[in-house]
Amino acid sequence: MTDQAAAIEIGHAAPAITLPRDGGGETSLSDFLGKRVVVYFYPRDDTPGCTIEAVEFSGELPAFASAETVVIGISKDSVKSHDKFRDKHQIGVILLSDEAGDVAERYGVWGEKSMYGKTFMGIERATFLIDREGRIARIWRNVKVAGHADEVLAAARVI
Repeated sequence: MTDQAAAIEIGHAAPAITLPRDGGGETSLSDFLGKRVVVYFYPRDDTPGCTIEAVEFSGELPAFASAETVVIGISKDSVKSHDKFRDKHQIGVILLSDEAGDVAERYGVWGEKSMYGKTFMGIERATFLIDREGRIARIWRNVKVAGHADEVLAAARVI
């Protein structure tokens, strides 16, 4: 995606995140130091793949909690959009709004995409597992949605 994609590597400190969240207020990655954190980037609220991904992560929240792992989803959608998406599909993960795209840029997931022969800028579906010390432990790029939450949970249990 961007040149910064190469800069995000396993073992490096996770780029800081402080963004508005669903339900109001802000959430920072630093709020969860001492816990594992899953940060997943997704293109858009209430689209088929993004809904499946959010519902699967939400369904696994008790297992993530027992693994002392927090799950955060990030897109460029507004907080209002996140609230509607959360309520419509009973999404339980924290949803952060990166409307300016700054965090997506820092994580290297903002870039050129193409669909049906059209090229456009958008968010790459990607997931980052961050360890208790705030370092990148695992990266999944070009995520296939089905079963992804289970794969991430298995990885969180062993780091």
